[in-house]
Amino acid sequence: MIGSNVVRRLVTMGLRTIVVDNLWRGKLSYLQDDHGSSVIDLQRDFHCLDLAVPDVLDPLLSDVDYVIHLADIVAGIGYVFSNQGSIFRQNVLINSNVIASVRKFKLAGYLYVGTACSFPLQLQTGVDARPLREEDQYPANPESAYGWSKLMGEYESFLMERETGTPTCVLSLHNVYGTPTDYTEGRSQVIPSLIRKAIEAPDKEFVVWGSGQQGRAFVHVDEVADAIVLGLERGLGQGVIQIGPDVCTSIGQIAEKVVEISGKPTRIRYDTTKPEGDRGRCADFSKASRVLGWQPKVSLDVGLRQLYRWVEQRLIEEHRE
Repeated sequence: MIGSNVVRRLVTMGLRTIVVDNLWRGKLSYLQDDHGSSVIDLQRDFHCLDLAVPDVLDPLLSDVDYVIHLADIVAGIGYVFSNQGSIFRQNVLINSNVIASVRKFKLAGYLYVGTACSFPLQLQTGVDARPLREEDQYPANPESAYGWSKLMGEYESFLMERETGTPTCVLSLHNVYGTPTDYTEGRSQVIPSLIRKAIEAPDKEFVVWGSGQQGRAFVHVDEVADAIVLGLERGLGQGVIQIGPDVCTSIGQIAEKVVEISGKPTRIRYDTTKPEGDRGRCADFSKASRVLGWQPKVSLDVGLRQLYRWVEQRLIEEHRE
């Protein structure tokens, strides 16, 4: 989702963009324009590689100015908490291998995408919790192995910056949503999962994992693409920068809004036997505003309606097939 939008943005800026992905969640179709043509030369500039394998990036970096590292293993909350050991190991391998390759080349900049999941559990107490600040990351206590693995990637990125002089920017993203996205059962994250369930109702029961009182700061993928471009322009050498709104929205509110968009009289059932993750968090984005000139602009209502239509159309197409 994020990578394909960033690629489009860079290509629009006239920049040659080389893409590395193992297609575990991504799809080559996400790189197509409205006419079905790829926005990059796939034969020349797309490489299906496993970044958990050492040195695979080396042949690609000799003529590269910037590396944007978006790759990791992540999915919905059920997947994350059922596969903590493998997620931690794979993400640590991916991060270390990317950084080891970057160390070998003199780049103009390196941008690593981190996550708000790396913030301490005890600061994520609910929808009314104070907005997180960058300095809150330590002493570290992420709830999940995913959060720990991403924090280790941040730490190693800054080690590399100090030891090689490669200008580095770390963007700590809150919960990103938008198109294109994985809406499949089992691997989709909360918003596309709820949208799929609303579309499938009443044939299938609309079940929300957890109490619905847990909350997140949702940021649209277009705003994240903006932040990444700004990070390369203004954020190098500026440490960790949070990207997300200062408002925490409960999952129950998201579920109710999605049902409203569907136009169906759907009953919502909350399954408190399922994991719900951190209780709630949002971002103090004052550093992003000061350093990058970034602030959230896309309203959640607009973003949800756009995503609902996108998922609905693809489910219709799948049914026809």
